[in-house]
Amino acid sequence: MTARLYIDVHILQTVPPGNLNRDDNGNPKEAYFGGKRRSRVSSQAWKRATRIHFADSRDRQDLATRTKRIAAQLAKGIAERAGIEAEGAQRIADALIKSTGISAGKKEGDTAYLLFYGRRQLDGIVDLVADTAADLAALDAKALEEAVKALPVKEQLQSGHPADVALFGRMVADIPGLNVDAATQVAHAISTHAAELEFDYYTAVDDENTAEETGAGMIGTIGFNSATLYRYATVGLHQLRGNLGDDKAAVDAVDLFVDSFARSMPTGYGNSFAHRTRPSLVAVVVRADQPVNLVSAYENPVPASRGIVAESARRLAVEFATATEQWGDSPLYVGICHTLGADTGADEPAQQLAEAFGANRTFTELRDGLRTALTERVNDN
Repeated sequence: MTARLYIDVHILQTVPPGNLNRDDNGNPKEAYFGGKRRSRVSSQAWKRATRIHFADSRDRQDLATRTKRIAAQLAKGIAERAGIEAEGAQRIADALIKSTGISAGKKEGDTAYLLFYGRRQLDGIVDLVADTAADLAALDAKALEEAVKALPVKEQLQSGHPADVALFGRMVADIPGLNVDAATQVAHAISTHAAELEFDYYTAVDDENTAEETGAGMIGTIGFNSATLYRYATVGLHQLRGNLGDDKAAVDAVDLFVDSFARSMPTGYGNSFAHRTRPSLVAVVVRADQPVNLVSAYENPVPASRGIVAESARRLAVEFATATEQWGDSPLYVGICHTLGADTGADEPAQQLAEAFGANRTFTELRDGLRTALTERVNDN
């Protein structure tokens, strides 16, 4: 049995006025924590942003997509590969998807739920029928269903998972055999301090107004807030190794996740607020016992009278050092990258960060160190 190994990622990131992730009223999501209202960004929002960022460093074909339109995508692949008409390809695709037991949706050609699958997994299904597609397309509906019933369609979706499916998992309630246990957990990001909802009242002028016409062509409001966020995620390397079946691929996937999780940003109202920033701090901790979220450092909100980023970093260092000492933890690897220093007026927090997490590194050095530590650990097991 593969030994448990968790990679905890802790991030502090300051975001200017924005609305990254809206609620049902169109306002930024919030949460009460420590008795105070905090800015919040849901885990789903940041997971999607992370997945989208994967495409910056991976070939699109090596990644997954999440859609109800798997039959349409499959039909397109069959038509292109086999050179048959779209209608025949769609009939074959529908029969192939039906053979897996995946429930059909209300709209023709859709599945009943979003399905998360690798593009190369879909290519594997196309391979099953590419040479016989013309003959299959000539069959009636019943004969076609019988012809594809014995094909290993479901097996194509059960193996060869791309990194994003292996990391984030897949849930298919009515077909447990297609489930993939997620190797990654992502917490809702919350502000380290109390946050208030504000509103931007805006007007838009009609450029073609005549001199006699007055008033705005459009009036509206957008809710926004600004915050220094504590973000946390953990990756179970043991689960990732099981999902991918390859140790090097698992280590590569951890590096991919850490890079994209740190660099990504939800895009809600991005054109209105240009809120994109980079983290002030990224710390990684490799543990063999359990994941540990350090959000308790901010149960008592950071006061606005102090430098919020510097104080947030100091509290993170104290929380980690105290928890490590009190629980007798022995992390297998600890590393940190941050922008705090003498020129930011954060000498004390920077010193405490060094004592807790070690010397400050560049982000590239942090990732390289983590990769080396994980590779050595995997080779030992």
